Amino acid sequence: MTSRLVGLKPNLQHIKSGDWTVLLLATLFTVWLAATVWQGGAADKAVIRSGGKIFSVVPLSRDQIIDVPGPLGISRIAIHKLQARIAADPSPRQYCVRQGWLKQAGEIAVCLPNQVSVELSGGRKRYDSLNY
Repeated sequence: MTSRLVGLKPNLQHIKSGDWTVLLLATLFTVWLAATVWQGGAADKAVIRSGGKIFSVVPLSRDQIIDVPGPLGISRIAIHKLQARIAADPSPRQYCVRQGWLKQAGEIAVCLPNQVSVELSGGRKRYDSLNY
């Protein structure tokens, strides 16, 4: 049985320099593609929703605090230095508050129990997956 396993070891002497070149170019192309396709552009405004409807669309260029009503109470959204976050929320687990600062277009924080969300929009959205 051990003689069968010896034949399964990879044999690197059969890989030629052209094979290594193709492998290197494919790896570099994959890294470049991931960096350009999955990076979101700069965000310029925040779309704030409450109860599934747009509550407000605000520019990120002005620092401000916005109180948004929801079924459980008031959610507080902070906008500071072209970033946005849900700073306070009456939801029990605080997942949306823990998410932190949103910086790129397409990023979103959702407080499901209070039905409040903030999404950054701008030139391009960042995709974490592509669906058909």
